Amino acid sequence: MAESRITKKDINKSMWIYYLGAELSNSYERLQSLVFCASMTPILKKLYSTDEELSAALKRHLVFFNTEGTFGAIIQGIVISMEEQKANGEPVADEAITGIKTGLMGPIAGMGDAIVWAAIMPIIISIFLPFASQGSAIGGIIPLILYPLITIAIAYGLIHNGYTLGKKSVMSLLHGGKMKSIIFTANVIGLTMMGALSASYVTISTPLTFSFEGGTEIVVQDILNTVAPGLLPLAAVFLIYMYLKKKGPNYNVILLSVVVISIITSLLGIL
Repeated sequence: MAESRITKKDINKSMWIYYLGAELSNSYERLQSLVFCASMTPILKKLYSTDEELSAALKRHLVFFNTEGTFGAIIQGIVISMEEQKANGEPVADEAITGIKTGLMGPIAGMGDAIVWAAIMPIIISIFLPFASQGSAIGGIIPLILYPLITIAIAYGLIHNGYTLGKKSVMSLLHGGKMKSIIFTANVIGLTMMGALSASYVTISTPLTFSFEGGTEIVVQDILNTVAPGLLPLAAVFLIYMYLKKKGPNYNVILLSVVVISIITSLLGIL
């Protein structure tokens, strides 16, 4: 068996390949397996000296795989460590490597979605959206710089920790109470930020009024404000949320529906 020649540079290269292609190289049959295999290729070429060993290793990483693109780096680190052990003659079965990937991709995706997409992204948007609404270029440029920097730093730390600590560290993390607390806190922060953004930047009002005999006039918007300020924006947000839960992230349909409904209700004098 070939001796290990894995360096920090090799691990970084693997991280970059997966990070840049995780959301771009999906296939309907295997989702992220192609880019994961591509990210492992430089590692496997250093570990295995024969075509037969390399071919078997590449096939091993072409099985179905799908997780969150940033936090998935920790699975890379673990798998690199296991492949290294296998190449050095330790009894690591092919099924063990595949099983680790399959077993971790769901929980890791949950962590990544909760922390990256439900907390980090809303926080960045909430900080810089006021600048964008005032016409400042900072509001559009800085998030495009800040978000990649944060996620790259997370992926870098996770892949090296996964490689160093191995699969035991992740399993203990999953079974411990700390990760549940982290996910819960991230969800609370993310939902709070989304609520604040909705209340601040979703503006809907109705011009409807009803006149009665004697000159009495009822303004519908005043009644809604008395019941709950921002009731119409809240209703719109919840309707879109219900659609997302039921139909999935069909963003083009949502955007077109909002435009069409806005035009129709405006022409009718409803909203």
